[in-house]
Amino acid sequence: MPVTLEDQLVVAISSRALFNFEEENRVFEQSDDRAYVQLQRERLQLPATPGVAFSLVKKLLAFNQGGQTHVEVVLLSRNDPVSGMRVFRSCQAHGLTNVQRGVFTQGRDPFHYLRPLGAHLFLSANEQDVRAALHLGYPAARVLTESVQAGDAHPHEVRIAFDGDAVLFSDEAERVYQSQGLQAFQQHESAKASQPLPDGPFKPLLAALHRLQQAASSQRSGMGMGIRTALVTARSAPAHERAIQTLLNWNIAVDEAMFLGGLEKGPFLREFQPDFFFDDQTGHVTSAAQHVPAGHVSAGVMAGEAQGEHSA
Repeated sequence: MPVTLEDQLVVAISSRALFNFEEENRVFEQSDDRAYVQLQRERLQLPATPGVAFSLVKKLLAFNQGGQTHVEVVLLSRNDPVSGMRVFRSCQAHGLTNVQRGVFTQGRDPFHYLRPLGAHLFLSANEQDVRAALHLGYPAARVLTESVQAGDAHPHEVRIAFDGDAVLFSDEAERVYQSQGLQAFQQHESAKASQPLPDGPFKPLLAALHRLQQAASSQRSGMGMGIRTALVTARSAPAHERAIQTLLNWNIAVDEAMFLGGLEKGPFLREFQPDFFFDDQTGHVTSAAQHVPAGHVSAGVMAGEAQGEHSA
């Protein structure tokens, strides 16, 4: 039988999202790719330090126990194959022995390999690749490499927080807010409270996490890991109702829901302590990154607010 990743949660991740390659990236940006490759070769024996998404990956891989593989993490990077060797060695040095697959494109677009992988999530520091992945229909976010590292208060629980509109849900309501203001938004959502919102780009990830959570619950004594999700949105009553009704329609539950009515999300996220937070607005993501690992989802009506990054 051929090997398949079917029935697994598949995460594709770039080198800079998983490890701290910021010094090497500055060489790439200020010099050329040859200087970058040379520096990586000189540092082959030096493991890179953990990056912003390291905690998320490490915890997800902890679901692979008892001979069963529930999560697959694949390196998907613009790096050259030699630099890729350093990434794999860094994985080994930090105990990520389950990371065994990788695609290294030496500067070419990597995102089209998401299709054969069947990825549920793509994390990269490259805005261009993230936008392309989202356009292809894959949940993707640009990792803010300046984000703080995840805390260690919940070692046996993967914690992920999502914005609602344009992330879990479509940007239908967000478009009303941006074009007509808050009052029109509230009226629009109240009138459609019983009508589920269309799917957003991150619904497939939430659904995959839900399946993993169900598997964890049924095998909790042996697996030892759990998942806790949170909806963290600027919505407030009465617009909260449509968001909850949508989740009910999907038959997917979140563990916590924060309807903040415009309050800054960062302090609430600091208390929730997620391993990662996803939002479509750069202001929210930048604020959140001061407290938790964060990623920008370049989707929906606000997608044009971010400028592209072109990094290794």
